[in-house]
Amino acid sequence: MAKRPQLTGRAAILAVVVCAIAMSLAYPVREYISFRRSISELRAEKARVEAEKQALLARDRQSNDPNWIKKTAKERLHFCGPGEKCYVVMQPEKGKEQTAVKQPAAIPPWYQTLWESVQAADKGTGQPAVTGKESVGR
Repeated sequence: MAKRPQLTGRAAILAVVVCAIAMSLAYPVREYISFRRSISELRAEKARVEAEKQALLARDRQSNDPNWIKKTAKERLHFCGPGEKCYVVMQPEKGKEQTAVKQPAAIPPWYQTLWESVQAADKGTGQPAVTGKESVGR
């Protein structure tokens, strides 16, 4: 008996046709998946915008309420109604006290350092004159 070849002509043509179909469907399938992902992202964004819109509408309705307006004026603007005594207690800020204590010594401007070095060279001392501030060369 003669040995049959493993790949016949028909099988080769079938393989080429299947590859051609797969290649022709790859791009449309990829685009379909991309569009589906885009649609789901847009739906999520639409839901977020709708929720924000509802929150703004609720805030708008709330701003028409006179009791809410009075309450907000008292809290945020420290408004006092007629006949009321209002007090505002101020507490010192701790951050300002600490920053005032830990400030480094001021560095003189470059031209002051230059002028001091010129004066020192004129006197022949080699060191800039002390004017109460520490000079730092740049």
